[in-house]
Amino acid sequence: MDIERGLVRTELGHIHYRAAGAGSPVMLFHINQQSSALMLELMQALASDFRVVAMDYPSHGDSDPIAWQPAFADYVRCAIAVMDALGIDRTAVLGEAVGAGVSVAIANCCPQRVDRVVLVNCPFSPDRTRTATHVRELQSGLRPEDASGFPLTRTIQFMLEKDPGHAPMQPSQSWMDRINTAQMEVGRHRWQAVTALANFDMEGGLRALAQPTLLLVGEHFYYARFLDEVIARVKDLQCDVLAGGRFCMTWERADEIAAKAAAFLRR
Repeated sequence: MDIERGLVRTELGHIHYRAAGAGSPVMLFHINQQSSALMLELMQALASDFRVVAMDYPSHGDSDPIAWQPAFADYVRCAIAVMDALGIDRTAVLGEAVGAGVSVAIANCCPQRVDRVVLVNCPFSPDRTRTATHVRELQSGLRPEDASGFPLTRTIQFMLEKDPGHAPMQPSQSWMDRINTAQMEVGRHRWQAVTALANFDMEGGLRALAQPTLLLVGEHFYYARFLDEVIARVKDLQCDVLAGGRFCMTWERADEIAAKAAAFLRR
């Protein structure tokens, strides 16, 4: 697969993106504390039929860092700037976890630019304090750091013993290496994206979605117990639960996610 990489100058600094394929565009949005590098398998699976673009949020991957707390509206501005630079007028959006929230935000903020929405493992709870509680759980030792607050690398064994909810069912060393690299890249700014999620009105965002939406949820995803709550809030929704799925499904189940997304986007 031929991967194009580039930087787009935005109000929040340079935003890095990866792009591949040709056809109808699909913008991809990554998980918290990760980068577009975790989207490579999904990009390959989609690139035969679509023009796929995966960007890094500010402070993540190869995008410029920002020292202040962004909101999802800031990520939307960056995404629109990347779309404009690449000549993309309308697109489908696909994101996992935090990326699902960003997808909801861009669909609501710029409905004239988004025609369909694919949410993978949407992190919604009817209790609006749940995400903030979840952040505190992560900060309590599941994401270790040195004395200066800089993240430490983790092993597959650590993930499966201490934090299996944020690991795929069968993590590989390639996956773990990319996770650790992404942690080093985001550094002390690593709580920005999940804090933006905690500050986002996900319930209002889901209720406001006007575009046809596909929801893909891993059977073992930690928010899967609220699936019925999500279904009740989205007007035009198609839903599928992936048996045996957990987290990082855009990596571990890339071919399956791509096939289901492609069928939905062609509908």
